[in-house]
Order: sequence, then structure tokens, then C-alpha cells
Amino acid sequence: MRFAHPEYLLWLWTVVSLGFFFVWSFRRKQRLVKNMASADLLKEMKVDVSRRRYVVRFALLFFAVTGFLLALARPQWGYEWQEVKRQGLDIMLVIDTSRSMLTQDVRPNRLARTKLAVEDLLKKLKGDRIGLITFAGKAFTVCPLTVDYGGFRLSLDDLDTKTIPLGVTNLSEAIHEAIRGYNQVDSKHKAVIILTDGENLQGDPLKAAQAAKEKGIRIYCVGIGTREGELIRIPKSSGGYEFLKDASGNYVKSRLNENLLQKIALTTGGAYVRASGAEFGLGLIYDQELSKFQKREIKSQMEKRYHERFQIPLAAALLLLVLESLYPFNGRRS
Repeated sequence: MRFAHPEYLLWLWTVVSLGFFFVWSFRRKQRLVKNMASADLLKEMKVDVSRRRYVVRFALLFFAVTGFLLALARPQWGYEWQEVKRQGLDIMLVIDTSRSMLTQDVRPNRLARTKLAVEDLLKKLKGDRIGLITFAGKAFTVCPLTVDYGGFRLSLDDLDTKTIPLGVTNLSEAIHEAIRGYNQVDSKHKAVIILTDGENLQGDPLKAAQAAKEKGIRIYCVGIGTREGELIRIPKSSGGYEFLKDASGNYVKSRLNENLLQKIALTTGGAYVRASGAEFGLGLIYDQELSKFQKREIKSQMEKRYHERFQIPLAAALLLLVLESLYPFNGRRS
């Protein structure tokens, strides 16, 4: 026998507490009766607080509560093998880790806010495979497509602007890495979500987007930042922070490049969403776009299906509860 929810068994301590309550209540009732009248008068009134009746009623309630807790824990025994087919989507997330993602026009900064939004997206996934690519000057797959969301979270947590040593941005390299990630995937619908501020310093991202379209890949872009932009604050090796400067000694201001991201999405038949405080955009893309995709069979396997037996303790508990309510506390001596 096994329990589907063994955590409910921890509440059996409430039954013990109930026992202490009944002992206290019975003794208190005895004291009250004795204080109300003398023993001779009680005999003459032929009223008895029956210890036996009290114990029986408590036992009925005790086992009724125990039965309810056992039913909640869902006892199971006996099983049969069933073939389980799991269906889902394939989603490749591409996250910008260039130094511009440290800009704080989105709090706490663009990269930290992105990671929080991805965590929220994971809560929506039910059997969908998800992969992770990080990019700056180069692109690298840190987590291939997987349904192991715990392992994915570990890869996500490790992301920072030092993941890719070259701190400039190369969107085309990121798109090509996403295409390679889908090479061995037989899926009718292939989705890539790029989370970036859209600044591009190398390569031709529109040409890369055309190559993705030819492979049947739709690219969805989430623009992170503001059009006005802000100076890039980076940590110093000696501690504290400083603002990033270019080779000429001028402060670098990072701005959201929506125009480029819109063109990339349009080229592949995807969509562009600008991240905001209220709606970052990932949930919107999943609910309104990806959820409409035809899900494919990810894997099929044989699993044990245990037979539910919670009905037995539940029925016993209900019967005991009815008996307890009908059983009187007091007896009348003839």
C-alpha cells in the first residue's frame, strides 16, 4: 500500500489533541455536576454522567477523524500498467547577457527582471520542453530542450553578464544558435523567444531571421528597456559600481531598439512585445500565440497506475460520524 499524499498523515496529531480535549471536557463536566447537587440528590434525580457512554462516543469520533485523514492521504494499492503519451510544445528561450542588460531602466536591472519573468513562464508549462541560449558577442546553448524544469532553473540562475566573455551584442549569432538547437527536432511548430534590449553591434540579424523562417521557426521578441535609455552601471572588481565608458571615454547609454526587434519578428511570422512592469510579455506570448500551436508527442512510456482506495476510509468515517451523533452522552438509571 502507498499514499498519494502522505503529508496529510502528519495531521494525525490533531486526533491526539482531540483525545486530550475530551478527557478535559469529561472531567470538567463531572466537577460541574457534583458542584450543582449532592450525591444523594443526584441519585434521587436518577441522572448519571456515564463514563462508558462518553468513552464509546469519543472512540467513534476518534476513528472518524482518523478515517477522514486517511482518505485525504489517498491510500492506493494494486496497479496496472498503462501507456502514457505526453504532448507539449518546444520553446527555445534566447537571453541577452551583454553588459547593456545591466541597465536599470527596468528594476532591478534588465537581466534580473528577465530571469524573474522566465520563472513565471515556467509555472505555465505543463509538459512543454524548454531550452536556453545565452548570447552577447557569441551565443551558447546552456540548456538544450528539456522537460526537466529543475535543471533548467539551475542554468537560468547561473546566467550573468560574465557568462559570455565578449560583452558586445550579436543577435544574428543568437538566432543561428537557436536554429542549430532545432536541427534534430521533428516539430511542426518551432518557437524561439528572444529577450533583449535590441542593441546589435555585430552581424546581420535580419538575414539570420530569414534563415530561421526557411527552417519553419517563428521568432518572438520581447523588448526590455526604455526608448530613453539609461547609463550602464557595472560592478567594479574592487567593489562598488561604475558607469560604462566607450573607447573615447564617453559614458555609454543603452536604449531599447524596438525597430530591429519588430523587423525580426515580422520576418518569421512571430510577434513583438515590449516588456513593462505590469506585463513582461512572456505570459502574453505563451497564452495568445504558443498555446495555439499544435502540440506534438514528446514521448510515450509505460507507467504504473495505482488503484485509488480512499473511498474505504471515507465511507467508514462518515458512518462513524453518523453513529457518534446518534449516541447519547448521558444515561438515566431506573
